[in-house]
Amino acid sequence: MIKPLVVATDLDGTLLRSDSTLSGRTRAELRKIRASGTRVVAATARPPRVIDDLFGDDDLIDVAICGNGAIRYEAGSHDIRILHAIPDEVIRRVVAELAAAVPGVGFAVETGQRVLFEPNYRYRPTLDNHRVPVATVDDLFGEDLVKVMVWLPDEDPDAAWALVRDSLGPLVECTWSAERAPLEIAATGVSKAATLAEVCAEWDVPAEAVLAFGDAPNDLPMLAWAGTGIAVANAHPAVLAAVEGRTASNDEDGVAAYLAALFSR
Repeated sequence: MIKPLVVATDLDGTLLRSDSTLSGRTRAELRKIRASGTRVVAATARPPRVIDDLFGDDDLIDVAICGNGAIRYEAGSHDIRILHAIPDEVIRRVVAELAAAVPGVGFAVETGQRVLFEPNYRYRPTLDNHRVPVATVDDLFGEDLVKVMVWLPDEDPDAAWALVRDSLGPLVECTWSAERAPLEIAATGVSKAATLAEVCAEWDVPAEAVLAFGDAPNDLPMLAWAGTGIAVANAHPAVLAAVEGRTASNDEDGVAAYLAALFSR
């Protein structure tokens, strides 16, 4: 492909190594392509506060799409825009139906500033110290929420995703970003792809001039929308089946390796 005007990349399992770090090689490559005039977008299920922890003031990205598309974060100004909150009645229905269907299920919610989680929610991610325990599921409600996270103690995420799709499909978007990670539920129409398309439209950049990297089911719409979609070698089988482009794994700095080869031409 020709050199892209925008590079969009997932973080966990793609740009980041498995220990949630950003390698020196990757940092150097991002600096180089931004210096050449290409914009960089981080597209992640993570909240904006993690972006600062990862990138600091290193000027490595232009924009972060957070919460799987629900939040837009301007890296330079640190401006946070909540784009798509989930209606309260939808969240309550999601929680009620999944609690009835999956024994031991746990819930957490993301506000954009912090995560609230109830006792059954067992997932403990790295890179996030803004986590607030609450006593009951009912204590999760009452704020504008951009994402519901569903911890499934024994359930296969593919099967649980099918359950949400079949019972709540028109009301929400549901995906997951890593093996044994929670299901991630957002307002209907929300995706990394949709928000990336909005950002690129503001920049007058067509999809054909966008290069995207990903590893997980929540990356598939973005990889399909971009002119060129690339899967890292460690990607979920559904991603490897859907995306022709390949690079090395996240632990081998696959994104940096692909960019280095492309921009050296």
